[in-house]
Parts: sequence; structure tokens; C-alpha cells
Amino acid sequence: MIAKSRALLVAALAASAIVLGTAAALFAINRPPAQNAAPPLFGGHFALSTADGRSVSDQSYRGKWLLVYFGYTYCPDACPTALTAISSALERLGPLADKFQPLFITVDPQRDTPEVLTAYIKSFDPRIIPLVGTPEQIAAAAKAYHVYYAVRNFGGGAYAIDHSSFIYIVDPNGRFARLLTGDVPGHQLADELRRLLT
Repeated sequence: MIAKSRALLVAALAASAIVLGTAAALFAINRPPAQNAAPPLFGGHFALSTADGRSVSDQSYRGKWLLVYFGYTYCPDACPTALTAISSALERLGPLADKFQPLFITVDPQRDTPEVLTAYIKSFDPRIIPLVGTPEQIAAAAKAYHVYYAVRNFGGGAYAIDHSSFIYIVDPNGRFARLLTGDVPGHQLADELRRLLT
């Protein structure tokens, strides 16, 4: 008798949980969107220039998926690794690559002149657009994407720049979509980008 009562009690509790769970789910589905929704974690406005002197901003690339990478041409390993992966992914995507626009934003405006950047990008893929700006413009862009970078002086005018290495993917409407580490292999990056289009 006790066992039977216990079984009935367990069944009643389970049924109640299902009803409450369903009600909660329906409430969540039908709840109006929050008026004060949190801003995106990464991405946002930038105002920079292309290597040929055109002024551009994040608005200039609406309608394309953006692959945004911050780095510098004197970078010994992280930047070449990320740019090689982006180049490989574009090649693997074939015609689908036209839906993406890779941007390389320098964090070293002192050495990365437009001429230096143009020559550097030729080593990877001409579809990657290098962007330059004043130190203030670059700092503002880096802040919008939560990019870390800091100059490390070696003396005698020599320096390197420590920086975070991530590929920021922004959708055609300017919304942050995904964050990938800069050492992602090209084939994996291509797969990630292909999935975004489905």
C-alpha cells in the first residue's frame, strides 16, 4: 500500500513538472524582447582608410559577411598564420567567397604605411583589404572589438606589438556572429563560413 502511494505521488509530481515546464517554455517564447537588451560583445563602428586612401567604415561593407582581423605586418607568427587561414578558406569556398569580405586592420600605423600593407597582403590574398588610420582611429576600432594590443620596446627604436589574435565574423547587417581563434586551420574556417550561409 505504501509502495503504491509512493508511486502515485511520484507520478503526480512528474506530471506537475511537465505542466510547469511547458508553461515556462510558452512564457519564454511569447515574452516580448527586452527593451534594454545588452549590446553585442564584439564588433561595432570603425572609421578607417583603405591602402589607396578611401575613407571607409563598418557601414561600407553592409551586405557582406566580414572577417575582421587586427594585426601588423612585422608580426612574426600570429598574423601570417591567421591570414594564411583566411586565404585558404577563401580558396576552398570557391564562388561562395564572394559573400565574404576579409579586413586586416593594422595596430602599427607607424610602420604599416599603405605601401607596406599593400605589398604585405599580396603575399596572402588580394581579396583581403588592409585598413589604416590614425592611432586614435585604430584605438577606437580595437576598443569596439575588445582587441588587446600593446607596444613592447626593445630599445634603439626597435619594438614589437603584443596583440590578441582572433578572427571576428560580422554578419551582413553588421551584427557580431562568431569569434574564432587566429590559429584556426583554413579548412576548418571554410567549414565554419559555409555553415553560416545555410
